[in-house]
Amino acid sequence: MVARARDMRGLLRERQAETEAAGNISEDTVDLLVSSGFYRVLQPRTFGGYGFDLPTYVRLATEVARGCPETAWVLSLVLGHVHQLATFPIEAQRDAYARDGEFRAPEVAAPQGRGVVVPGGYRVTGAWDYASGSAHATHILLAFIVPEGAPGGGGLRMGLFDRDDYTIEHNWDVIGMQGTGSNRVVLDDVFVPEHRTKPFPVLSPVIDHEVYDDSPVFFGPSRPFVVMESAAVIVGAAEGALDLYEETFRARKTGPSGAPRDELAEYQLNFGRCRALVDTARAALLQTATDYMSVAETTRRTGIPCPDDDARRMTLVVLQSIHLAHDAVDIIFRTVGSSASKRDSMLGRYWRNVGVLRGHLAHQSDSAALNYGRTHFGHPAVGIS
Repeated sequence: MVARARDMRGLLRERQAETEAAGNISEDTVDLLVSSGFYRVLQPRTFGGYGFDLPTYVRLATEVARGCPETAWVLSLVLGHVHQLATFPIEAQRDAYARDGEFRAPEVAAPQGRGVVVPGGYRVTGAWDYASGSAHATHILLAFIVPEGAPGGGGLRMGLFDRDDYTIEHNWDVIGMQGTGSNRVVLDDVFVPEHRTKPFPVLSPVIDHEVYDDSPVFFGPSRPFVVMESAAVIVGAAEGALDLYEETFRARKTGPSGAPRDELAEYQLNFGRCRALVDTARAALLQTATDYMSVAETTRRTGIPCPDDDARRMTLVVLQSIHLAHDAVDIIFRTVGSSASKRDSMLGRYWRNVGVLRGHLAHQSDSAALNYGRTHFGHPAVGIS
């Protein structure tokens, strides 16, 4: 599976400019990802997937991002959302996978819609921004608010909706990651059955052992998994930028002497620094993925959830890998020369993409570190936990 992604790298690089200009990955690329089986990497075998482990998922997403971060963002998040689906009622999961096992669902966790209680479920209306991959989805997962005082109680819920339930408003216009198609989706008084919703977040999920017993990844904690979805893309993008950096050393000369860059100490030093940063980021990510599987297997076997302290520590390591990858890409961009600033520069595109991803709400390591310290010493988390 990882080898397929590696062999695809050249093609994804060729399509980067087209993807960015179109504001979305192409149908041809989507078909290639689907036919390669990438969206089924984590999907449980019971529902037609491969049931692979988290390190395999990370290696796959990293490899795709090395060729095109925007394509990898859609792939990594959408295929990772099977982890979220596993905490829905089993009837909803059967609906989602249906007969052919095709499930590609963006998710918007910010509650940008409202639900009205009706017999058998809810009628939901709203507009949700940042729905990455919504144009090529089979379903979508959306959070909505049920007003307090509603029958059965109010609060926050997440619903599983079909592709036909929503329309897309093209409002995604950014300086990086333009090709992810992270547009607004709109629901207008759409009925969702009760069994296709759940309280959100699910504090104590009950995972169906009959379905997931051979897929322990689904028993692991949500927080580090969610951050790992995007961290794999950033680390892979840094690897792709380093590929291009090395190519410039062999193709370009510098200064009055016209010496090849690979012969100059300054460039040798910077390449070595970036190599260490990227390799350390990838190693940290893969080790955390391995640790995650160990924790998840313990929960599968014993029923005891992962301690919050351990989940937060894993998340901090994943966030640190993002720091390292971002630092590497920044060094590359500011030392490679002004040609990387051209609008059509591939290296500039990697830099823009990583810069935009670094600012994602889920990647704010200061709040994560603060709340790890607070909860570790027995204080409640504050703000963005």
